[in-house]
Amino acid sequence: MILKATVMNDQAPTNATNEGELIAFAENVAQHLTTAREAIGMVVFGQHEAIENSLITVLSGGHALLVGVPGLAKTRLVETLGIVLGLDSRRIQFTPDLMPSDIIGSEVLDASSTGQRQFRFIKGPIFTSLLMADEINRASPRTQSALLQAMQEYHVTVAGDRYDLPRPFHVLATENPIEQEGTYPLPEAQLDRFLMQVDMTYPDEATERRILVETTASDEAHAKPVLSAKELISAQHLVRRMPIGDSVVDAIVKLTRAARPGGDAQEIAHHLAWGAGPRAGQALMLAVRARALIQGRFAPSIDDVAALAAPVLKHRLALNFKARAEGITIDGLISQLLAIAL
Repeated sequence: MILKATVMNDQAPTNATNEGELIAFAENVAQHLTTAREAIGMVVFGQHEAIENSLITVLSGGHALLVGVPGLAKTRLVETLGIVLGLDSRRIQFTPDLMPSDIIGSEVLDASSTGQRQFRFIKGPIFTSLLMADEINRASPRTQSALLQAMQEYHVTVAGDRYDLPRPFHVLATENPIEQEGTYPLPEAQLDRFLMQVDMTYPDEATERRILVETTASDEAHAKPVLSAKELISAQHLVRRMPIGDSVVDAIVKLTRAARPGGDAQEIAHHLAWGAGPRAGQALMLAVRARALIQGRFAPSIDDVAALAAPVLKHRLALNFKARAEGITIDGLISQLLAIAL
């Protein structure tokens, strides 16, 4: 079911002048987000948390890092997400020989019939609404850095000229946590640009049986559009207008301040080489609102903070040598953080 433009458009949230109109609009958005989640679930089996977190990331206006071993439907999830949300999408397979110009684009020298010469910019695949950066850690740091400006500022600069990216613009990158030969670790500055790390896990027995039966049949399920890009932007505007209580804000501040070296929680701080900055708190502020909306609620709670703490913080924390030698893990440290902060 595709939403009518008269019901959802990119101006609807800002035109809602009273609380009743805003609630009615939020109910409409929540209903169609539920439909979108179900539509993705008909194609990507069993990855309920990954599907929800990916939707939360896009609804928050951010980028996601999908981490999982091969064969867990990372690529399928991104492709399906693009179709269901009505986004123009492109895929880049990252390899060691990939150059920044292969992502951003390059200038070519044109000659007119009169002999006049001038440079013309040819846009690269980054000029899309949903960019899949497949196996992003296989490209060199120089090429990875081509995404830095785009992910934060939503434009690129080539030869001193600015080129704006389409809106919405989202990067969903994939990474294999097992195979590290021939890869380059993502720099901390780039990791911090990802709103969330979405972990893809092995399916349970019932789901794996369903995968075997349905993906090898003659009639395989295909995704259908539920939203358009304009309607998605409208929903993203709504997320930023949702109220958030002081108790939730206090919990986010306490959590992020404890998740850094020299932070407020000494039992955590002395295990960290580096930790969460203010961008982590901003990510949580948006993500908890988006999670509440997807679940049909119009204000986030402490439970939303607890549920999203790991995917928002996991890639923003690094253990120091002593902590690694003692067998401490990031997941265990985040559990301690939640116990202290919430």
